[in-house]
Amino acid sequence: MADLLLGKPVGDALSEDTKAQVERLRARGVQPTLAIIRMGERPDDLSYERGACKRAESLGIAVRKFLLSEDAPQAALMEAIAQVNADDSIHGCLMFRPLPKGIDETAACNALSPAKDVDGITVGSLAGVFMGTGVGFPPCTAQACVEILGHYGIDVEGKDVAVVGRSLVIGKPVAMLLLAKNATVTLCHSRSADLPAVCRAADVVVYATGRPRAYSLEHFATGQVVLDVGINVDEEGNLCGDVDFDAAEPVVAAITPVPRGVGSVTTAVLMRHVAQAAAAQS
Repeated sequence: MADLLLGKPVGDALSEDTKAQVERLRARGVQPTLAIIRMGERPDDLSYERGACKRAESLGIAVRKFLLSEDAPQAALMEAIAQVNADDSIHGCLMFRPLPKGIDETAACNALSPAKDVDGITVGSLAGVFMGTGVGFPPCTAQACVEILGHYGIDVEGKDVAVVGRSLVIGKPVAMLLLAKNATVTLCHSRSADLPAVCRAADVVVYATGRPRAYSLEHFATGQVVLDVGINVDEEGNLCGDVDFDAAEPVVAAITPVPRGVGSVTTAVLMRHVAQAAAAQS
């Protein structure tokens, strides 16, 4: 039976530190503020937004919303981003993606001021992650994976880590973050030869492909640590991860459940980034 790497204790520990930083900033007259830019009303965006707003309120972080219809033109989105950039009282911005069809997402992401990019969506922030300069903020979910490993005392130095998924949201940045901690990282994808064998050979595996229960018994080995980043909805309407949890749990040493795993840490990381951005800008 695997140990469950629950997200709540990790998020609570991060939030405790963030709250203390927010209190210090507010004592100096600085109100840490997060802008949320959302187009349309995708259920997953709304769910994350509710969680983020609840977390922000509990920490004393203000939230300002810039809400656009799903069919709003590119110009309206760019204007909202320009407003966020120009407002010195806003320290960080969360822009929900993917953006609706017809919107140039690359242009929108790179229009955001890197100083306010608290979710690692601009070229500047990603360059900081890939170059290891410490400039900007990494994507929150990628950082959440690192925070979970650290909280539970799982040292990746010298360990073999497989990352399944190569997106700029999770796969590539989490690979770079783990490489910076001296892990030996293999970045895998849908065309990787004999993916199950690569996964079985790793000490730690991060699954981040958005494919419900796509990874089954053949991918797991005794003693592994598994981070399941996927948040999917199965045919019965239940939340599930990329990993077949019932197959993995009896085999591996530790695993993040879905829900109650990585996702619950992500908003805590976001709020820490907002507080850090406020400190840097004040």
